[in-house]
Amino acid sequence: MKTKRCGIYIRCSTGHQNTDLQRSELTAYLEKRGWTLHKIYDDVAYSGTSDKRPGLQEMLRDCRSRDIDVVLIWKLDRLFRSLSHLLNVLQEWKELDVELVSLKDSLDMSSSSGKLLLHLIACFAEFEADLIKSRVTAGLDNARRKGVTLGRPRRLDPAKVLALRQKGLTMRKIGEEFGVSAAAIHNALQKTVR
Repeated sequence: MKTKRCGIYIRCSTGHQNTDLQRSELTAYLEKRGWTLHKIYDDVAYSGTSDKRPGLQEMLRDCRSRDIDVVLIWKLDRLFRSLSHLLNVLQEWKELDVELVSLKDSLDMSSSSGKLLLHLIACFAEFEADLIKSRVTAGLDNARRKGVTLGRPRRLDPAKVLALRQKGLTMRKIGEEFGVSAAAIHNALQKTVR
């Protein structure tokens, strides 16, 4: 049986912190599992909300080129910036046959219970998205009942703009009248010339 090639991802948010604890615990776990270390991807002083982390980008490239069989992390929040980010990455890794192990979260995607947990996370994410959608719909319905005009502003009527311009109003004044820029008034006047 082939030994799994493991990529370890570690991250800390500021330069005042270090990744020594993550590094030592993850390498000890890797040795215990008998995996081969492909590389340690280290992002120091990078926020978890950014996906522009060089270590993360390099690790994702190595996963896509199938140099890694399993990604080992200390905690989910070290790698993923949001639940949707987690689900998107895990879906991609599933298609690439890359497993995820999060040491402190006791999440092992190579096990049946880890796969079950992933499905539960996905169900909760879908449930949350449905709740947000229903709240937005209810809010829009409430705004309509109160007479709020939704959507983009109606297009300017070039004839009305031309009439105000012929009365001597400047484009800026006409724009203030309609709540648009002078450039929008200029464009509306161009349509009357055609």
